[in-house]
Amino acid sequence: MSSSIGSLINTGSTAATTSTDSASNNTELNSTDFLTLLTTELQNQDPLNPMDDTQSLAQLAQFTSVQSEQSLQTSFSNFQSNFAVLQSASLIGQTVSVTSSDANGNSSAATGKVQAIQIINGVPEFTLLGSNGSVVTDKNGNPIMYTTSEITAIGG
Repeated sequence: MSSSIGSLINTGSTAATTSTDSASNNTELNSTDFLTLLTTELQNQDPLNPMDDTQSLAQLAQFTSVQSEQSLQTSFSNFQSNFAVLQSASLIGQTVSVTSSDANGNSSAATGKVQAIQIINGVPEFTLLGSNGSVVTDKNGNPIMYTTSEITAIGG
């Protein structure tokens, strides 16, 4: 077999996944895909020129490394999301100033107390109570949701 499993892992070849999950168009290899590829490679090798054992071990180590990296990325992403939620929760009751842009690109500034935090698509957003004690709303009367990246000042 001319291409090694290692090169298939590095290139993310979709051919590697067609053996077990062609319907989902998934381009990531899992352990079942790796074992299927390894078995196929061993079955189709030239008996007069067999694959070197160290090559198989190197490919397995490479696959394990890629799998660990993906797991680490997922864990770090979850940590970032949880940290953002905790950080946002500490803003409840605090006075903040925000600058936001509407769909037309018009910028507006507001200052008020953070009333509530909501998680929308994994991103914490909050509403403000204005100086009159009511929630800051848009021209249609809907509460405006701000993100922590729109905060320009805390306290005051």
